[in-house]
Amino acid sequence: MARLLTLLLATLVSYPLGLALGQPFLLPVLNAGPAYVTMAALLLRGDRRGAVVAMLAWAAALAVCATTAFALWPGPVDGQVIHGPAYRALMFEWIRTGIGAESSPRRFLPQHATHAALFVAASLATASLVSIVMGAVLMNYMAFYVASLARAGAPTWAVVFLGWQPWALCRVTAFATLGAVLAEPLLCRLARRPYAGLSATRPYLVAAAVLLVADVVLKTALAPLWGQWLRGVLPGRL
Repeated sequence: MARLLTLLLATLVSYPLGLALGQPFLLPVLNAGPAYVTMAALLLRGDRRGAVVAMLAWAAALAVCATTAFALWPGPVDGQVIHGPAYRALMFEWIRTGIGAESSPRRFLPQHATHAALFVAASLATASLVSIVMGAVLMNYMAFYVASLARAGAPTWAVVFLGWQPWALCRVTAFATLGAVLAEPLLCRLARRPYAGLSATRPYLVAAAVLLVADVVLKTALAPLWGQWLRGVLPGRL
């Protein structure tokens, strides 16, 4: 529990520190560093479940801390969040028009598949060192968009309940789980620790696969309605 609380505190501190330093590429590194150290230590102790729980808690902390920090920071943070302004522009265009990457599986499926493949490959090749930093970048630009809803005048309830879409939460949960279990093979090899094989992680891999399918299904079914709801709370403000 102390290890988990330390991770959450470090995640919280990483945002004001990273924004104050003003280096876009440093922010995700500050976000990811404590998470990686915690996850690796737990995996090397043989606590796979603890590593997965730690990564899920970290992802949740990123969502809350990043959204809050980006929304409340005294000045604009556009230049400090990698891909943040570009992602916000895409999402705001979708809210305004109903057209965009969120609107059709033919548009978002290739991107989702590419992101998943890159994440899995990076996890296996780098013991998740690179993929966890990638995850922090992803969470930050998504949180930047959600914070931008608040800065655009959306009521707090809309930011809380509509900003982070359920399909995005499924994807984040899947990636956090994969980041933990796919780090284990190379990590154990480098540390010369015994490894039971990927078959031992089957329940986690199946859960992640189900979540990635749920991401596509929920996005296909709910995105049009979600965009209408957001348009309703932001009339003329985007």
